[in-house]
Amino acid sequence: MTRSLSVGIDIGTYHVKVVVAQNQREIDKGLPRIVATGFAESKGLRHGYVLNHTDVTQSVELAVRQAEKSAGIKIRKAHVSVGGISLSGSVSTGSVVITRADGNITDREIDEVSEASRGSLPQSASQNRKIIHTIPIQYKIDGKVALGNPIGMKGSKLEAKSLSISVLEHHADEIISAVENAGIIVEELVASPIAASIVTLTKTQKIAGCLLANIGSETVSIVVYENGIPVSLEVFPIGSNDITNDIALGLKIPLEEAEEVKRGSLIGASYPKKKLDEIVTARLSDIFELIEAHLKKINRNELLPAGIVLTGGGASIETIAEFAKTTLKLPSRIAPISLGDKNKAPIRDASWSVAYGLSIIALTADDESETLFPAVSKTFGKIISWIKQFLP
Repeated sequence: MTRSLSVGIDIGTYHVKVVVAQNQREIDKGLPRIVATGFAESKGLRHGYVLNHTDVTQSVELAVRQAEKSAGIKIRKAHVSVGGISLSGSVSTGSVVITRADGNITDREIDEVSEASRGSLPQSASQNRKIIHTIPIQYKIDGKVALGNPIGMKGSKLEAKSLSISVLEHHADEIISAVENAGIIVEELVASPIAASIVTLTKTQKIAGCLLANIGSETVSIVVYENGIPVSLEVFPIGSNDITNDIALGLKIPLEEAEEVKRGSLIGASYPKKKLDEIVTARLSDIFELIEAHLKKINRNELLPAGIVLTGGGASIETIAEFAKTTLKLPSRIAPISLGDKNKAPIRDASWSVAYGLSIIALTADDESETLFPAVSKTFGKIISWIKQFLP
């Protein structure tokens, strides 16, 4: 059974965003309708880490109450994002012997091979960490690649190659505690890049192969898709604030003014364009060198037909799309976020994509008919459904 209303809470370093969405698929088969939003300055966080528990709780409360007032409902539970530099993805493999007399692969074997895959992670990827998603990249039956869902197929040995997305356990517990102290039950923790991809990437892009890069204030998070599945995730400790700081130092201007200069929104001021371009280009080079190095590490550099899609506050830099295209030698574009004519809530840009994606995941989490592939990811004992792409 699919719920009619859902809530997504995106807790970022600078802002907390809340989206309340209503299931409209039975009516127009499109994206869920946004019925309310909430927004508050985020306090008590640094690079995604909770530094002041009370401040984070108060920020969540403020954004939630705003959404409640707009929607005319009491929010009691939500899907919540987790990001920051403690978020990471690791690929591992595992295998199980099929012991059923008929050799059939069932949900039990899928669960067992998923657990075996997680168990083969190196200590560095599992110690003090909480695995929040385990995503199957590839299945093999008796050494041969099994396309699609292996349930119902026969064999004697099942192998799985999986992407495990984890976060520092202490960080995850702090986020959950801060939200629950605001009176909200955390249904699921979802990695921010996965949530954002629900509304910023199309099904075609995910199948062809693409990279979504969220240029945040203090971090850059990337997720790589192939064949409709996330195959790699990474977070870098650099962000658009570093560009702002460089502009402030280079031009000897206040930070607030430097932020406006970076976004191109400062009216009536004149600065040497050549020097400004040099400052911005130097920091963008640092960002895209990290992305390129990661693509080389996973053997995907210059091999993603759908290219790189940019989102987040840093994506508003005027030259960033062209810079990404030149540096990575891939097609590049700024992520659009189409919310439809029926959405009257004040969402203006892709910075809301995480909160909106969370609300979509929440709407479909109880409906196994909407899964992209068999549910194999568990968080706090509950199965997460991986979402069909709703974009047209």
